[in-house]
Parts: sequence; structure tokens; C-alpha cells
Amino acid sequence: MPQKGKKLPQLLTLKQTSKMLQCHPNTLRMWDKNGILKAVRIGSRGDRRYNRDDVLKIIKDK
Repeated sequence: MPQKGKKLPQLLTLKQTSKMLQCHPNTLRMWDKNGILKAVRIGSRGDRRYNRDDVLKIIKDK
């Protein structure tokens, strides 16, 4: 989780998201594949980024 007073960026990395949701990065990759939590692909490598609002919604729904 971010430190107090720091705002979350709009797009979160795989590592940030897995830490927030307390799950393994492979779980997030599987959720992306199955449409549970879609990732935005950026850069030439296609790195995954997750929309902050989508992640917060999953936390709220837990």
C-alpha cells in the first residue's frame, strides 16, 4: 500500500497490484487472461499495468 499522503498513480505495476491485492503476480496474469482484471499493455515489451480504479473496486468488493 502507498505511504500516507502519497497518491496512487492511475496505472499500477504488476508488483504494486499484487502487493495491494495480496496475491501472486501469476494470479493477476491469469485474471487478465480470464477477463477478471484486465491489464493495459504498455511499451514494446507489453508490460502489464492495472487501472487503479479497477484494483480499488476489487478491494472494495472483497
